[in-house]
Amino acid sequence: MIDATLVRGGCHCGRVRIEFGTETSPADIRPRACDCSFCIKHGASYISDPHGSLRIDVQGQDTISEYRQGSESARFLLCRCCGVLVAVVFDDDGGSYGAVNSRCIEGDVGFGSLQTVSPQRLAGEEKRSRWATLWTPDVEIKVSGS
Repeated sequence: MIDATLVRGGCHCGRVRIEFGTETSPADIRPRACDCSFCIKHGASYISDPHGSLRIDVQGQDTISEYRQGSESARFLLCRCCGVLVAVVFDDDGGSYGAVNSRCIEGDVGFGSLQTVSPQRLAGEEKRSRWATLWTPDVEIKVSGS
């Protein structure tokens, strides 16, 4: 994990936990609110850092549910127990990249102002290229227990 700023969070029931490390000041991170119907219905806005770190700890193999929609390039990770959308992950030859639903971060972190984004208007390859540039690389997903 990156030492500068480490923020933690997770789902409502606590079975999915997140640690997001960044060297960027939280005030300079502007959560991105995707305007697709899935993200709107979940009230999601995403944060990431292409120089940061992201670890997702899951209690039990059956705790996490993955949902794909649109181009099906990204995996939206939801807690199967409480239904909270915690993150989105994209895999390619260079590894995995992720973004955290900022609404899952605990405490008063003080992120910058919300910005609306429209990835649904991009072609599949344009989306993947954008995500590989903006999202946090080398996402670690650790599943423990059963």
